Order: sequence, then C-alpha cells, then structure tokens
Amino acid sequence: MIHDVLLVGARGFGASHLRNLERLSDRARLVAVADPAGAPVEGFGADAPAYPSLDAALSAGVRPDVIIIATPTGTHHSLALAALAAGADVYLEKPPVATMSQFVDLLAAEQASGRSVQIGFQSFGSHALADLATLGTPTSVATWATWSRDAAYWTRSAWAGKRLLDGVPIVDGVVTNPLAHAVATALRIGGARRREDVESIELELFRANEIEADDTSSLRVTLRDGRRVTAALTLASPEQAAPLIEVHTREADVLFAYTSDELTYPDGRVERTGRTDLVEQLFDHREHSTPLAAPLIECGAFMAVLEAVRTAPSPAPVPASEITILTDREAPLSTIDGIQEIVERAARSGALFSEVGAAFAV
Repeated sequence: MIHDVLLVGARGFGASHLRNLERLSDRARLVAVADPAGAPVEGFGADAPAYPSLDAALSAGVRPDVIIIATPTGTHHSLALAALAAGADVYLEKPPVATMSQFVDLLAAEQASGRSVQIGFQSFGSHALADLATLGTPTSVATWATWSRDAAYWTRSAWAGKRLLDGVPIVDGVVTNPLAHAVATALRIGGARRREDVESIELELFRANEIEADDTSSLRVTLRDGRRVTAALTLASPEQAAPLIEVHTREADVLFAYTSDELTYPDGRVERTGRTDLVEQLFDHREHSTPLAAPLIECGAFMAVLEAVRTAPSPAPVPASEITILTDREAPLSTIDGIQEIVERAARSGALFSEVGAAFAV
C-alpha cells in the first residue's frame, strides 16, 4: 500500500522527514511540500509540488493520506486541525501543542474525525521500553541532561527561547522543547501517559541566557499513586553528554540512554535495543490497525508539565557570578559553574536545584 504524504515544513527538522520518506519510498509517495520557502532546491523532495502553506495546498486540491507537520510549536494547533479536517492522519512533531486548552481541543477534533495523530516523540518507539517493563512497575524515575546551546542557537529564529511571540504561546524552554524527550520518556516509563495520571508538579525554572524561556530547570512530578518522576536539565553545560534516565525498580536500577536505545544494568551489562520508526508505524496503523507508540492522548502527562511551565512565573536569571562565558568556539556559550554535577545530583536524589544547595538557586 502506498501512502500519499504532504510534508508541512521542509527546512530544519523537516529535512530529516524528507530523508526518512526517501527511505520509505516503497510505502510513501511525497505528493506535496508546504513551506514558505518552497521545495528543497536539490535532493529528495525537490520535484514535489510546492505550496506556501498547508491551506494553499489543500485549496489546490491536494488530498494526502498522511500530513507530517514539522513547524514551530505555535503553529501546531491550527495546522493539525486543518489536517484532520482534510481527512488525513497526522504525524505531529513534539511538543504536540503550546497549551493544555489546545491539546483538549485537538484531542476532541481527532476523536470526531476518526483519524489518528501520532506525536514525534521518537524515543517512544524504543524497544528498550518493553525491556524496562519486564522489570515491573518503577518505584521512581529520574532523568538528567547536560546539553550545550550557544548564542547562535538562541538567535536562529524569531521564536527561539520565547514564551510568547506576538501574543501566541511558544513555550520554547529546555523542559518543553530541546529536552522534551527526556521528560516525556521518563513520564512514560513511570506509567504517566494521560494528564489524569499526574497529581502535582513542582518546578524551578532558570535562565543563564538572555532569553524569555528557561534553559536550566528542575522539576518533580508526583503521580496519582504517589510515585515520583524527577528531571534536572540544562542547555548551559560546558560539555554535552547524552541524556540519561534512571529507572528504580524492585528488581534492579537501570540506566537508559534514550538517544542510543541503550540499557545499562547494575552488573555493568549494556544492552542496545532497536527502535520503531514512528512514521513507518503510522503507515502500519493505517494498514493493519497497529497500535501507535505515541498517540496524542498518551501525551497528556507531558502536556500537564508543559502547561505548568507555561503558566509558571518567568524563569529566574542565574546570577552573573555563577556564569562563565566560553568564547573558544564559533559563538559564545553561557555556562553555569558546576552544572554537570548539580544536574545529576538533583535528579538522582529526587530533588529540585534549591534542595541540593545549588548556588544559583538559593
């Protein structure tokens, strides 16, 4: 079965979808690209009909089976609604939408349309999740990540690092966009899928950069059954390391590196699992009713965290005395002194930054 696909957003992360659709060319046919800049100049997709917007493509009579949306978060809600109204199944990049009200609205539209929405949390396709499930219900889950994002990252687009842009919610902070996978995957491992699985959320949001959103944050999510999922994340580290998720169970404490699908067991054994491609799985879902790994409704727990971040007070600036600016690179990088040790210690102890005595959080 060949699935006609329309890609909305061919630049940035959209380019990876073009490469993936080329890989899946025996199952997918790219029937159009919707992007203000037009189709790619060369490579896969260069010959596809190009439209300046999804509305323009639909108005021209394009009726795809699947619409992939790889655009800024602030546009997701309206684009996904239009895609469902056109009768298409939708692959929507993470985060799903920018507010909880948009999430509820989109969920209702999905249910009314009879179509399906798969969210681009690629880590949900990791086969390691099934292996972790065999260890039993986690007693707690913690995730930490130290990434480096320099000044160029925060000036790459009008919406980068914004909480709002022209009055439209964007919520482009470390918790909700760059390291959203860490939070969403930790919640999923902990058993929190829907928003009703979350009882309470504690947040500490900080920024080392001159941005609106958070670039360094800790959070603690208490689930309805009292178990906790903790995260400590930064984009202000002098060195970048793979995000880790520590899963505590009665059987064993296991480390999961979701970017490489690796599980590390207490005896030192490392198991690397495979991963199901979520676009390919959406095709399987259309053909064989294969269950989706990242259906919209099961991103509700993550949306509860996003909504808490969105409605929280503005992130507190990290004191200049705690910041070192590295200039030995293409663009300056603002780093927080000692952040690598602080992030890991906070997450693994189930604590917020202030509770482990982080100088910038006192």
